[in-house]
Amino acid sequence: MGDFPKAILTPVQRLAPLALAVLLQGCAAAGLAVVGAGAGVGLGTGVEHELNGVGYKTFATPIDSVHYAARATLARLAMPITADTRTDDGWKVSASAAGRTIEIELERLTPRTTRMRVVADKGGLFGKDSATSTEIILQTAQTLQDDPAGAKAARKNHYRRSQS
Repeated sequence: MGDFPKAILTPVQRLAPLALAVLLQGCAAAGLAVVGAGAGVGLGTGVEHELNGVGYKTFATPIDSVHYAARATLARLAMPITADTRTDDGWKVSASAAGRTIEIELERLTPRTTRMRVVADKGGLFGKDSATSTEIILQTAQTLQDDPAGAKAARKNHYRRSQS
């Protein structure tokens, strides 16, 4: 009698990972969350994701510089900007690409820190494209790194506006 629970639990313990793999098949976000728990979901890129495909990154850069870099990135990626409006917390930029609506929110956390949120929406319940949102974030970071003069110009424009 004492071995009965052990005889049942051992096969269940062996089959649990297989059952979990079958249940999560095709769910890349959950797989990344499980596999990348030690390395972070962004796998070292510094981009965080929610399970719904929304990408986030915080830059140690003023908001006007990130805004400039995001606009330059969208232009370089041939994603036409459809809206660009100032909000209470920062900026909201919309663009389009291959049937996707790109929504970028820039939020000023401090005068020198900006949080970027990117959603690439293909429509439908599971229509978020996390690969595209991640690439926009990474390309924006690259633009900030490659174009410090552009970032400086954005800061000068911000300084001029605040002095007016």
